[in-house]
Amino acid sequence: MDRRILALLQQDAALPLEEIGTRVHLSRNAVWRRIKLMEEAGIIRARVALLDPEALGLGLTVFLMVRTSDHRPGWLESFAKATRDLPEILGAYRMTGDLDYLIKARVADVKAYDALYQRLIRRVDLADVSASFVMEDLKDTTALPL
Repeated sequence: MDRRILALLQQDAALPLEEIGTRVHLSRNAVWRRIKLMEEAGIIRARVALLDPEALGLGLTVFLMVRTSDHRPGWLESFAKATRDLPEILGAYRMTGDLDYLIKARVADVKAYDALYQRLIRRVDLADVSASFVMEDLKDTTALPL
């Protein structure tokens, strides 16, 4: 039952409790209780609005591949703070293999990417950064498989 509720919330977190209840065959109060329990358990972390990046002038998705020669905890703390503080950065991931970190960012254009790049390298030493620009979004979702 919870997975059915979660599937509906992933499609539209603004669905009224009555509508969710109708679709999953539960009362409004039962749905509310289940959602509250999932929030308290950390299964539901937040309910957010998904914005259209194109409409906001953020038409370019960039993946930055980062290598570093510094693997000390202090460096990682600085890098993590820099990625959290730069709003264009949507995700930063420590990776296995040849690559140390992968960053996903949204910017207006290549000039805006360069400004982001300059701000990032001023804040933290990086051995190598390469970027790839997304030409077409084939799939971009926040919905987790349930």
